Formats: sequence, structure tokens, C-alpha cells
Amino acid sequence: MKRQDEEQGSMQHSEPSRDRRADPAEVARFDRLARDWWDPQGPMKPLHRMNPMRLAFVRDEACARFGRDPRAEAPLDGLTVLDVGCGAGMLAEPLARLGATVKGIDPAPANIAVARGHAAAGGLAIAYTDEAVEDVGERFDIVTAMEVVEHVPSVPRFVQGCCDAVKPGGLLVMATLNRTMKSFALAIVGAEYVLRWLPRGTHDWNRFVTPAELTRAIDQAGLAVDARTGVAFDPLADRWRLSADMAVNYMLTAVRGGSRSVRSA
Repeated sequence: MKRQDEEQGSMQHSEPSRDRRADPAEVARFDRLARDWWDPQGPMKPLHRMNPMRLAFVRDEACARFGRDPRAEAPLDGLTVLDVGCGAGMLAEPLARLGATVKGIDPAPANIAVARGHAAAGGLAIAYTDEAVEDVGERFDIVTAMEVVEHVPSVPRFVQGCCDAVKPGGLLVMATLNRTMKSFALAIVGAEYVLRWLPRGTHDWNRFVTPAELTRAIDQAGLAVDARTGVAFDPLADRWRLSADMAVNYMLTAVRGGSRSVRSA
């Protein structure tokens, strides 16, 4: 696995200007999608399909970290969560229903407006703001950044902001896309052009981040990667599942304080 990460990390990775905390073009694009975010058959359909698997992963990793029972009615009760790049609240809302006190941030104002309205309609008290993670100034038990890092101008700055927001003893959960030929074939050509799961231009392959690169950024920001897992779509079961293959989608956890040995989730 180490050799594979090193080979992938050696691929050329161009990064836009590090002076911006959010890419205006990315923010504008997600602003345009905001009104359709909660439509399970709309442009965010892949996230709707992926969300149960993502939620279960966050819940189980958090319960393992904080000694909770994942089968409890509210296993995250008493824990604080920062959902970075929360969109319209697709992950923030079920985390709140699991008992967590949740804050969601997103640089797209339209996303935040939709998120606030949807949470209010569901009777959920979630704090939503359109600030950058670097400006939050608080620390949380759990910080999630799911499918966000591949959209930011500066990966090191963004990762540093996420890590700074994790309390001592806390947990960081990140999900993104690996920069491999397989991810180009499946996530760009397949998902955007052939299957049309996503609008064309949703992703820029050059911004995909290898596990080695993300691990290095997290390590430099002061946390230790604790677990990594691939994510794959199972066409026979018609659902997303965890996988040993990290060549396309993957998730990882990192902790503030703990072992440096990386386990497979």
C-alpha cells in the first residue's frame, strides 16, 4: 500500500493560487445547484446514494473513538461536530439526529440558505454559516470534510484549518477522490459523461488528492491518520460500500493524540 501511495503521489499535481480560501468558480457553481440539493433525483443524486454509507462510517468511527454504542438511539449525544463544506446539510442533519450538536459551514451562501430552511422545516437546531474553516476559531470533538478537499485552492491550508478545528482527543473524518487513471475513467468520464450521474465539470481530475498527499498534509498539520478505507459502488447490490480499493473514492480518519499506525477501516 505504501508503494502504491508513493507512486500515486509522484504524479503531477497542479494547485491553483494559495491566496484564496475558496475558489470563486467552485462557490458559484455550487450556489447554482443549491435549490436542487435535496432532490434525490437531481444533480446531487450520487451524494444521496452515498450518504447512508458515509454517515455509518462517521458514526462508527466516532463511536469507536469516544467509547459509544453505535446501536444506541443517540450515539453522538453530547459531542460537537463541525461539518466543513456542508452544502445544504445532507450529512449535518442526520448527524444532528444522532444526538450531536452540529455546526455546518460552506462558502456558498445559497447552500447555507437552503440548509437553514431545510433544518428549520425538520425541527433541527443546526448552526449554519458561510465562513471558511480557517476562520471558525472553535474546536470540535468531530470535524468532517466530505468530498470538499478536491475543490479548494490550497490543500495544505484547507487541511490545516480542518485539523486546527479538532479538539485534543478529537476526530477528523475526510472523504475525497484519488488522482489515478482509474479515477479519471470512472469519476470523470464515467460519472460525468457516460452515466451522467454528475453535471459535466463537477470535478477537475488535477485537483484530486492521493492518500499519500492527504496523509502528509494531515501529518504536517499536527494530527495522525488513524484509518483509511476505499469506497466503491456495488452495481449488483445497487449501493455504495466500503472497499479495500482506494484507487477512486476513499475516506480516512485522523486523531489529535494517538497511535501513528494506520489501520484499515
